[in-house]
Amino acid sequence: MKLFNKESATALLVAGALFMEILDATVITTALPVIAADFNIPAAHLSIGVSAYLVAVTLFIPLSGYVADRFGARTIFLAAIAVFTLASVLCGLSTSLIEFTLARILQGVGGAMMVPVGRLVVLRDLPKEKLVKTVAIITWPALSAPILGPVLGGYIATHLSWQWIFYMNIPLGILAIIASMYLLKNTKANVGRFDLKGFLLTGIGFAFFMAGIEYLASATDALFVAIGIILVGLILMLLAIRHVKRAEFPLFSFEAMAHRTFRLSVYGGSVVRVALGSAPFLVPLMLQLGLGYTPVEAGTLLLWLFAGNLAIKPATTWIMNSFGFKRVLIANGILISLGFIALACITHTTASTTIGVILFINGMTRSMHLTLLNTIAFADVPTNKMRDANTLGAILMQMNRGLGITLSALAIAVATFILDQTPSSPNLDTFVLAMLFMACVALVSIADSLLLSKEDGDSVLNKRKAKKQEA
Repeated sequence: MKLFNKESATALLVAGALFMEILDATVITTALPVIAADFNIPAAHLSIGVSAYLVAVTLFIPLSGYVADRFGARTIFLAAIAVFTLASVLCGLSTSLIEFTLARILQGVGGAMMVPVGRLVVLRDLPKEKLVKTVAIITWPALSAPILGPVLGGYIATHLSWQWIFYMNIPLGILAIIASMYLLKNTKANVGRFDLKGFLLTGIGFAFFMAGIEYLASATDALFVAIGIILVGLILMLLAIRHVKRAEFPLFSFEAMAHRTFRLSVYGGSVVRVALGSAPFLVPLMLQLGLGYTPVEAGTLLLWLFAGNLAIKPATTWIMNSFGFKRVLIANGILISLGFIALACITHTTASTTIGVILFINGMTRSMHLTLLNTIAFADVPTNKMRDANTLGAILMQMNRGLGITLSALAIAVATFILDQTPSSPNLDTFVLAMLFMACVALVSIADSLLLSKEDGDSVLNKRKAKKQEA
């Protein structure tokens, strides 16, 4: 039996591309002061380098499915990697904020095409019985990159130079291009005329929504401006939904929402992803501002979360086959909530070893849940509807990433108000309340899981499917 076949190699290739995209969204956060010093500007001004990348990604994601079908999945995937790699070089060569921001926008365009098209390549022709294993492979970047990014960025900026944060994408991009040429088929599909109105409404609406969220997180004194931007984005997205449902050749469709398993990944799945997305933001702040750890100590402890992500991977398929999606989603959702409560119970006297154990267990439940959601989302989606389901899923996951950070910042702000503290200097009690808030968010997410049947998703679980056939 082959341990490393073409499907696994393709999944690893896409996982690597996804890792590059997510890593570049987070890796510069700890290096901002160093980059700002080189540009001779305040560090706060460089937040546009983060938001410009995220907005560019969100703006062009809706286009990815159409161009993959129109010009071929391999062609677009190769072009996206090339654009992303070139933009990385331009980021490293930048000498001003304007140059850097323009390079980050170009990088975001490459990322927007690269990740959804890569996932589509893997999922579109994949037999259902191989879905669990393959999704487990392409899920690890979403687990590891947000955690490793800030640690890696800080280390590179301190011991090398900040330019190497971007230059390290060059060898990765070259390897990805070579591998793509050997592994990927240039699959095309018949498509109608391009839905320009749908693209503009969806892309600009989502970009406004994400820009408003980013502005809300970075400019708390401009609350009404941020809310206004968010509302404009929401209105445009509502108009986009209305248009997509009526258009003859829509950019994507909502037909996948007819499947209960896909709806779970959209509703309850989005809620729990927001909670899970808060951990890489809240935990380092709590360790440093609440407990007095240095950035290096906090980053080292956070790696236990990553270790937990990896440790549970070999057992994920067995757990799903043994207990089914419904039971595991409910039980694991409760464990995620309890994990946030455990973090809220940490005090100044808690040993770092104990904190490491808590983070390790949280990493295990985090990995388990994301793998479950990413698998069951496509369990019942037919092959000819995979493009639309993949595009819609990619849009929602990008939104969830932003909301996780924003709700974390909002939870801290509300906690400082309740405790009558200075917003600029939160203490441990602030983070205790924030963790308890996220525990409640995680618990709410299991409401959708309770509506599943015990058999939902069994079509992709080989052992459970075999038992049914024997019966």
